[in-house]
Amino acid sequence: MQLKKFLPALTAAVVLPGMALAQDAAPGFDEIGPYIMTTLLFCMAGFLVFFMAAGFAMLEGGLVRSKNVTMQMTKNIGLFSIAAIMYWLVGFNTMYPGDFNGFFALGGQTVLDPVGVAAADAALDYASVGSDFFFQLVFVAATASIVSGAVAERIKLWPFLIFVVVLTGFMYPISGSWQWGGGWLSNRGFSDFAGSTVVHSVGGWAALAGAIVLGPRLGKYKDGKVNPMPGSNLALATLGTFILWLGWFGFNGGSQLAMGTVGDVSDVSRIFANTNMAAAAGAVTALILTQMVYGKPDLTMVLNGALAGLVAITAEPLAPTLFGALWIGAIGGVIVVFTVPLLDKFKIDDVVGAIPVHLFAGIWGTIAVVFYGEASLMTQLTGIIAYGVFTFVASLVVWFILKATMGIRVSEEAEVNGLDVEELGMEAYPEFTKG
Repeated sequence: MQLKKFLPALTAAVVLPGMALAQDAAPGFDEIGPYIMTTLLFCMAGFLVFFMAAGFAMLEGGLVRSKNVTMQMTKNIGLFSIAAIMYWLVGFNTMYPGDFNGFFALGGQTVLDPVGVAAADAALDYASVGSDFFFQLVFVAATASIVSGAVAERIKLWPFLIFVVVLTGFMYPISGSWQWGGGWLSNRGFSDFAGSTVVHSVGGWAALAGAIVLGPRLGKYKDGKVNPMPGSNLALATLGTFILWLGWFGFNGGSQLAMGTVGDVSDVSRIFANTNMAAAAGAVTALILTQMVYGKPDLTMVLNGALAGLVAITAEPLAPTLFGALWIGAIGGVIVVFTVPLLDKFKIDDVVGAIPVHLFAGIWGTIAVVFYGEASLMTQLTGIIAYGVFTFVASLVVWFILKATMGIRVSEEAEVNGLDVEELGMEAYPEFTKG
């Protein structure tokens, strides 16, 4: 009888500590799985988008003349490195400031999660700070790369890199906060899934301003004629296009921003398929159109047609069917074929076709959202105009300040001899005659 009296106390002494240990045990995969998988998505997608830096470098290196190839390589590695530093220093927290007025909040340095962060201290509903920061960083570098190709073959190195500092540290993050940072455009219902406007048209507007302020290359427009200036290596340009095509799977797929459920993973694969279809449709459309318009296919147009299809689907790569992705990308290819000569009529010299691909196709892709998303046409047009006015005006101001203070264009002699020798003192192809 005495034993029965003490049984409750003995049971409590044995069971309760076990229950406490169970409560203190590490959380299960149901809790931490979404955090782990989304962090992994950001890392993998970030690697792919990082590789787009090589794609831009190869594309530009192939489409400029041989005497300017080293300069393009220098600009591309320089702009990515500057973007990485500026986005850490101020850009990331300017673009994602938390609670702010919806228009502007200047952020400070990015601070990563502690080493070996515990589950209790991690943002289990999202992803690690490091993966999020890295994924967003490679986007801003892509924006700067767009500018590099358009202003090639006549711009000085250091003024260009100073422009990159302003673009990646301030201009892009400020306008990016309007949509992806929870700002005023996001609150109005503007929709841009992966950046047809936030990334690509911003780069296009900055490139357009730079091309206008710089003026065309010597001899490009003479006696009322447009004089072609063929690139040095179309094989390299083709390689660059395929690298960009590959990187775009990370660009759009990673923008799902989640991989913790069956639905999320399925959506990422759907995005991959639509992204690929749009690129293919843009390339085939440009191939057919150039045959019809010029009598022969034009490889450079086909390459840019694929890229225009990719830019066009970027604003909404999830919702369309494969047929929807096909016709959206195909219109991107049409845009390239007819807007490249349009720029020439206005004597705007875009060496690689960056403005038709990233600006015009980016505008089209942002409008195309209304066919499959819930955004209204007026809201989409409001966002397009807001990004255009802000980026173009701010870019003009920066370009004009650089032009007035240190000059942005090389001398005529340097342009004729090539920027490789005159600006850098080295050549990409020293064994061959200058192009």
